[in-house]
Amino acid sequence: MDKNARKLRNQDINPCIAEGDASQKCLSAYNYDKSMCSAYFQRYKNCRKYWHNIMVQRRREGVKPEMPTAAERQEMLAAIGRLPY
Repeated sequence: MDKNARKLRNQDINPCIAEGDASQKCLSAYNYDKSMCSAYFQRYKNCRKYWHNIMVQRRREGVKPEMPTAAERQEMLAAIGRLPY
């Protein structure tokens, strides 16, 4: 795996791996008919938007690392009690 591929599969960097995998699986199941997978695409888009906003907020506050680690994200989601997206 090249450097960029490893980065995209790193759970500490990419918070939406599960949503991305689900959309790819849907595409594969429906012979790449994008109209059948719009719900998966929207969920992935909402995930990326949510965690991007968290990252921007942490950057403004000077918190490092800007993207919460996978463990921190699990705690944040557990505190909410559901997925916010």
